[in-house]
Order: sequence, then C-alpha cells, then structure tokens
Amino acid sequence: MRIAFVYDIPYPWHKGGIEHILNVEARELAKKHKVHFFTMRWPGMRSKFSYQNVTYHAFGTISEEEAYKHGRRSIREAVRFSRYMRNLYKYDFDVVITNAFPILHLQAVKSYCRSRKAKLILKVDEVWDRSYWVNYLGPVFGDVANAYATSLIKIDGAEYVANSSSTAEKLVRLGIEERRIRVFAPVLEDNEMAAIRKASRKRYKRVIFSGRLIKEKRVDKWLHMMKQVIEKDSSISGLLIGDGVERNKIAKEMKALGLAGNVEMRGFFKDKRGLYKAIAESKLLLHMGEREGLSIIALESLALGTPVMVPDYSPIPKIVRDMCVVEKEGRIPSKILEVMGSGGRYIKNEENLETFSTSNVIPFYDKLFLTSE
Repeated sequence: MRIAFVYDIPYPWHKGGIEHILNVEARELAKKHKVHFFTMRWPGMRSKFSYQNVTYHAFGTISEEEAYKHGRRSIREAVRFSRYMRNLYKYDFDVVITNAFPILHLQAVKSYCRSRKAKLILKVDEVWDRSYWVNYLGPVFGDVANAYATSLIKIDGAEYVANSSSTAEKLVRLGIEERRIRVFAPVLEDNEMAAIRKASRKRYKRVIFSGRLIKEKRVDKWLHMMKQVIEKDSSISGLLIGDGVERNKIAKEMKALGLAGNVEMRGFFKDKRGLYKAIAESKLLLHMGEREGLSIIALESLALGTPVMVPDYSPIPKIVRDMCVVEKEGRIPSKILEVMGSGGRYIKNEENLETFSTSNVIPFYDKLFLTSE
C-alpha cells in the first residue's frame, strides 16, 4: 500500500501531541507499507529525506514564530501549506492520511484523492464550535471561519479518525455520519515505558507538567497552585517542561510569585526517554489545561505509574478522566499535599491504557484501508 501523510508540523522537529501521534502512525505503518510524509520545512530538515523508513517531503521554510501569531495558528502559513499540496500529484497514493488542521489544505487534498481515486482518512483531534471560533478570531472573522472550516471538514466519502469519544460526538453534531467515524489514538510505547518505570526506583516530592506553552494549557494556574502548595511545604518542588509563545510570560510570572528556587522550567527533552524518566521520578503530574482533545501527557504519566491530577472542568475525555484524580480547583493544593505525603495508590482503571498502545496501529489501519466507500 502507498500511503501519504499530510501535516504541516512534523515530529520531532516540533514537539506536540498531534505531531507525536502522526509520527507513531507513520513509523509503524512503514514497517509494512510505503509511507511518505508531506510537511513544511522546519529548522534542521532537508527538502527530501528518509527518517524511520518514512520518506519526508518538506516545503518552504517555517519557524515557531512564523507558525504562530499572537498565540494562534498563522493563516498566512496555512495558505502557504495548502499551495504546496500540488506536489502530491507527482505521486500515486492509495491512501492519504491528513489531520484536519490547518484546515485550508483540505480542499486540495480532497481534490487529489478524487482525481487519483485514493482513500482519504481525516484525523480530527479537536472540533471547534462557533463560540470557540468567535473567541479565537472575534465575532466577524470567527463566524466566517466557523462556517468555512465546517464545510471543509465535511468530506463525502472520507473516513474519520477521532482521538476520543468526545471528539467523535462533536463530529456527529457537525453532521458527519457516525458510521464513518472511528476512535483511535496510539500514544503509548509499551515496552519502553515499562522498562523506564521498572528502572525508576525513587520518586521525588515533585509536581511535573510538560506541554506546549500556550494560553490554553493554563500554566499560570499551574504556577498559582504550586505557590499555595510550596507555602505549606517547601520541600515540594515543581518541574515545568516545554516551549512556546507563552514562555517569557510564564517565566516572569514564576519570578513574580517567588517560585524560581522551587520550580524549574526547562525546554523539551531531545527524545521521549528523558521526559519519561522525569515523569517516572515525580510523584504527581498536574494538568490545568482548558482545551484538550485527549491529553497525551496525562496518558504517558499514568502509564509510567505517576498519578495525574486535573480540575473538575478539564475537557479531557472520560476514558482518561476515569484514571485521574479529579478535584475542584479550590481543593487542588490540599489534594497535592495529600498525594505528596502518601504512599497510597491514586491511579484507577489502568486497564483503559491498553486502548492507547502503539502496537494497535497496523491492525487498526489495515482494517480501515479495507473499508468500502
């Protein structure tokens, strides 16, 4: 089978949840199929090269600053990426797998699939409704963007892969036929995580979080929770891992709260092993995000045996929430202190983790490839 992945932000040249899942899927499918990946050219990438048995085609040049403007996806860069889709026509693919974002490329991908009779698989990690678009772009542009995005995402004949049941439900509300939607999110490297979990003998009195530093992650709230905890017990530390448009703002906030001596902020690790070790050596992962289609970092933490705490308003799907410690925001500091001082078990329903194993990739997609129109 000849397969093309299409997404403008590739892992590991850029760290993020969507990027990680696409990388895992492309890498796993390349064990059996011929896989290409069409993307933008980020620092450190060549125009065409092979990585993990996947052939990458990287177009133009782009950086973090160009991809995100004022904390939002750049419309200009989305337009550029859509124009590069003409390069698909140099090849004949049986299947094209693309993420819904950055949206503007979908028309070009749909046209290619129709002309070459290729199966189109649309991966959806978030569904933005009108209220979210209006909040994101303002009332005028938000309404236009909502209508346009909805029309592009609804593609006749496409198969949809949602990262959670809640995302799938939102697709149905958009008018997508339920029979065309599957839920799948392979994020857990079972063998590697088991080895790191076994090797990590000591857990520090440390609260950790890792993710892209954007407004929706609510790292400001994370810092305020840590401030209250450390005031009660100064032996507790924090580790904040990530990069993004909010980095300087967060650093200033951390300094203003007097947390520089108790909370370490560092960039992403070069590979997942460093992150996994840091998580496995921490007693708790605190996630205050207000916009999450799945939360890979929560799943990784749970798989490593480190409990995850989220506020009761967290939008992460039920299958993940059911494994977490869920608290009202005002009670989070006291609950953190309880976890830090206890040797008890705070992870529930661990059997849910099996759903997210990377070993499921080839069986899942081979079955989907055979689905009739």
